[in-house]
Amino acid sequence: MLAIPSLLAFGIAALPSLVPGDESAATPKDLFIRAEQLHVRPGRVLERGMLWVHEGRIVAVGTDIKLPEDALLIEGKVACAGFIDSWSSFALEPNAQFDDRAGPATRAVDAVDSYVDPRHERALLAAGVTAVRLQPTVGARAGGVGAVLRVHPSKSFAETTVIADACSATAIGVSRDGRALDVFERVSAVDRVVGALADGYGYLVETNEYRHELAEWEKKIADKQKELDEGFKKAKKDREKAQTEAKDKGNEFKDKEYKEDKKPKAPRFDEEKEVYARVAGGELPLVVEVHRALEIRALLEGTKRFERLRLVLAGASEAAQCAELLAERRIPVIVWPVPMGVQRAPEYRGASLALAAELDHAGVEVLLGSGAMDPLASRDLPLLAALAVGHGLPRETALAALTTRPARVFDVADKLGTLELGRSADVLVLDGDPFAATTSVRYVLSAGELVVGEVKK
Repeated sequence: MLAIPSLLAFGIAALPSLVPGDESAATPKDLFIRAEQLHVRPGRVLERGMLWVHEGRIVAVGTDIKLPEDALLIEGKVACAGFIDSWSSFALEPNAQFDDRAGPATRAVDAVDSYVDPRHERALLAAGVTAVRLQPTVGARAGGVGAVLRVHPSKSFAETTVIADACSATAIGVSRDGRALDVFERVSAVDRVVGALADGYGYLVETNEYRHELAEWEKKIADKQKELDEGFKKAKKDREKAQTEAKDKGNEFKDKEYKEDKKPKAPRFDEEKEVYARVAGGELPLVVEVHRALEIRALLEGTKRFERLRLVLAGASEAAQCAELLAERRIPVIVWPVPMGVQRAPEYRGASLALAAELDHAGVEVLLGSGAMDPLASRDLPLLAALAVGHGLPRETALAALTTRPARVFDVADKLGTLELGRSADVLVLDGDPFAATTSVRYVLSAGELVVGEVKK
């Protein structure tokens, strides 16, 4: 396991934050945010923008909105959507983070620790992180089914689950317990992933064929029943006539046998194949933690035939060598831009803080995450983004990597990632540029409730 200390240990200034107000105090039905720059979404900025939140949802966005009566007014220099950590282990049960007993069907929502210290949630919120993608069993053969959860210090995780089935996950070539994998093990791991996808695809085909055959069988039975119902009286008379004729001739009467069409047999349920069937069919994205160029190329080659596969790479330390292929296949990469020093694990030896910028320059869609090695690492997410910006990633792209992109990739774009009409109000109000070292998060709204900062009417 790769141990990475907090970024504060490297002397990088943390974003200042205010202590959250009393969460027990009810947030007014109407909140009104006014900012010198309102980032509705990356690329769309309203100067002197206004945002109206009613009962937790955004109901108006513009530059000339009348302040509702009794609304709570919040003002700041910059307002944007809350940050999403695309690669986190926050709030997982300690044993679930590196549990090799997990399988493809293990679900993150079943491994959430219900007794997370609210102070830890406030630490994430004070840094601007309002949602996280959780994945049990980091770096394992089977990472289970991930979930996206909203961070809120006074709500249960059952209430804050944005999507319970956000993705499936696996890993290729990741060191475990300090042991590096040799090249044969790594190539075998690629074959394992491709084989699981092939099994899932076969299971998907078999299931779809069964559903089609079942629908045809049900229609045939319904048609036959209708035919029998419509011809019942005539059939009854014909039967009575046949019975009489047989009796008159002294013969035995026998009813005609009706052979009912045999109902199609459902395929045997397999929960692991069921998950990979959803992946092969494009319902769930597949997040693969893979680092070396050799394995990345082998993975891309092996998965070409799965046309609906939504592949996402995580870590991908040497992905710059495969950037053209990734851009061509439109495969996003979750980058963990953290300083590692000389004691890094073998798969991270090619890691660079400029990776995000290099991939972006090549046309690869970049997301940013905190690496999932430490549950509290999510609070460092803005600092990681600042490091990526400092090494060439455009600021607007960095904002997208923390908001709209993870929301779209993990199928929660209708709820998170922007400040557009109808979205849940997960909003940050800052006193400067989101990725400047001197910027503080002044206010945070999570699901429309003020959870960081106090405002007096």
